[in-house]
Amino acid sequence: MGTHPINLALRFLLEICALVAIGQWSYRLTPSAWKMAWVILIPLAIALIWGVFNVPGDPSRSGAAPVIVPGLIRLLLEWAVFAFACWALFQTGHTRWSLILATLVVLHYLISYDRIAWLLSQE
Repeated sequence: MGTHPINLALRFLLEICALVAIGQWSYRLTPSAWKMAWVILIPLAIALIWGVFNVPGDPSRSGAAPVIVPGLIRLLLEWAVFAFACWALFQTGHTRWSLILATLVVLHYLISYDRIAWLLSQE
């Protein structure tokens, strides 16, 4: 199920929502004239880290891995980004959206049990 097109679409939407939530958090965090720069730079940095550190042959991604990491590290990286996004929503007063995002992320990972097992088997 981890590579089912509907699940991959859900994952893509969750990733976009996470980056938007982090961007919104950075907008509210920064009181200076640099506000818009941080709104772009923080999510961009997270997206670059997310895209660069990969497990070779990950069936839910392109399979390319610019920086090779073990499956457990990749899984922890993904969870950290989603957890940060949920926390960012909560911090900015969007408790309901934080819970909705967290619920959808948990649902996605439950559906992607085969991908999680595959990631944990990669060293």
